[in-house]
Amino acid sequence: MSGIVGIYHVDGKTVDLSDVRRMTERLAHRGPDGSDTWHSGPIGLGHRMLWTTPESLHERLPLVSDDGHRALTADARIDNRDELITTLNITTPPERLVDSALILHAYERWGESCPEHLIGDFAFAIWDDEKQHLFCARDHMGVKPFYYYCSDELFTFASEIKALFCLPEVPRELNEAIVACYLTESCDDRTVTSYRNVLCLPAAHAITITQKEVTLRPYWSLDPTREIRFNTDEEYERAFRELFTEAVRCRLRSAFTVGAELSGGLDSSSIVCVARELLQQEGDVSRLHTFSAIFDEVQEVDERHYIHAVLAGGNLEPHYVHPDQLSLFTEVARRFWHVEEVYGLTPTSITYWKIYEAAKDSGLRVLLSGEWGDVVVSHGAGSLADLALRGNWLTVLRELADLSKFYGESKREVLFYQVVLPLVPRGARRVWRRIRHRRPYVRVPSFRLVSADFAKRTELAKRIEAHAGAAEGRPRSSRESHYNNLTELSIQNGLETVDKEAACFSLELRHPFLDRRVIEFCLALPPGQKIRRGYPRAIVRHALAHLLPAEVQWRVTKAVANPYIEHALLTFDRERVKDVLFTNSDVLEPYADSSALREMCHQLAHGDYRKLRSIWHAIVLGLWLRETGFASGGDTKRT
Repeated sequence: MSGIVGIYHVDGKTVDLSDVRRMTERLAHRGPDGSDTWHSGPIGLGHRMLWTTPESLHERLPLVSDDGHRALTADARIDNRDELITTLNITTPPERLVDSALILHAYERWGESCPEHLIGDFAFAIWDDEKQHLFCARDHMGVKPFYYYCSDELFTFASEIKALFCLPEVPRELNEAIVACYLTESCDDRTVTSYRNVLCLPAAHAITITQKEVTLRPYWSLDPTREIRFNTDEEYERAFRELFTEAVRCRLRSAFTVGAELSGGLDSSSIVCVARELLQQEGDVSRLHTFSAIFDEVQEVDERHYIHAVLAGGNLEPHYVHPDQLSLFTEVARRFWHVEEVYGLTPTSITYWKIYEAAKDSGLRVLLSGEWGDVVVSHGAGSLADLALRGNWLTVLRELADLSKFYGESKREVLFYQVVLPLVPRGARRVWRRIRHRRPYVRVPSFRLVSADFAKRTELAKRIEAHAGAAEGRPRSSRESHYNNLTELSIQNGLETVDKEAACFSLELRHPFLDRRVIEFCLALPPGQKIRRGYPRAIVRHALAHLLPAEVQWRVTKAVANPYIEHALLTFDRERVKDVLFTNSDVLEPYADSSALREMCHQLAHGDYRKLRSIWHAIVLGLWLRETGFASGGDTKRT
């Protein structure tokens, strides 16, 4: 994790180096190991350095090519180093070859196609003096953030939005469309942010800027039609085990002690167990640090039984945080400053905030995360329907019996929802909905929370209709469902948020499950590898059977956070909630329907959790508007 900034005066104006330095300094928390800038005519690049990999100890950015015609700034970790070194015939000793130099070599070989050849997490910008253009790219899933502002005269970018506002040319204005999307959970635009005219470079995209035009294009996408075929379950398990182990190995590459989140769930436990084995094989005597949340006050969400099962394997140094002893809005002003976006705070984000803080206090710079592992591997929704279509009815009947037993549902219910309904043609579903006057199958939970005037001003009905149309109909197969989940905007938004939260503590998050090779493999698995004997995510359970404790390997439950959230709101945040939603609710009046909000709070007070998300969104919006200076209803240029 580092910080990058850049300014390109498209109109040819010479860049003011003090502007680049001011932007770079704004990101000091992202790189405590030094900073540097480079400029030439209309272009200027800046960098904040955080040493993490052994090679980064020798790295100095921005990097200029040997012939002086190209300059690069990057926040990057490249994982297919050996492959690139061989393909590009690089003679520099690997231990002295920094990842930024690999990117520059790749650009010199493949030009704007270079991101297609890179595996890892990266956001970078390359100025090509010969072509007189700026080329920027972001990694496949969006682990590394990249924001920009573009006008006829100026293109400027940074790892965080706050650095852009160092320039007087960049207006700091509220994007009301995002507020509407946030309140209704209906946004699917990967480029917009909470600030009008400030854009986000989408994951797996590159952008080229010249004096004549700006070109945005995708360079990679998942293939939902590809399927991997092996002869036996053991072959599938071995292939997954090798890929996943390599993904963890790449993310253990560090000049310092590494830590890992350990929730007790299947995903974080898999990472910890594989990392522990790899460190032992490599003769690393240092223990892997683990960071877990435990709950004494709300024991129904506590998972220490599973955490302790993993720790019992030894060679781990455990650390604990206690979220149920904290307000959900602890250090809220500081957190909003870092996450920047209105959607940046979730009810459970204080847990991660305290874990990142504990990791820094323990001297760590790298933390492995299992977030989105269940999305990557997939629970296998629709797999039984796929098996039925292939004529594997014996397998379907066996799985029906196991699923019925595990989840306490009748075989008839499982048959209808897991086999029959997914096989109904999409057109037939539309006809049935028209006959029954039912809306399309789409989750838009809180449209009524929005005030009528605000809905009209932002044309919310059209947005909701477009969002519903895009999401209409159940997926036709387990792979389509899997693909839809992998390409949801929430992953990109979530990665941007946790990156900036961790950056507050000069900490780099690494996500083994989000390795491109692992994602492509899991999406291409046949349905029989996603559910087996009633167990979802079967490939992980079987492939890592030799490492996972049995309690974790075969668990099918997952703690629900609602009791913890209610506990915190009532114990620590009652007065804050009352102030935001009722006493001083004028900040919300331009956006939210106060009568609908009161009704939702009444329902929550009587144990109805269904409106908890809507209430949370209203609270966060009110606080965010106050902290960002938008509460008065006017635009502001505050930096």
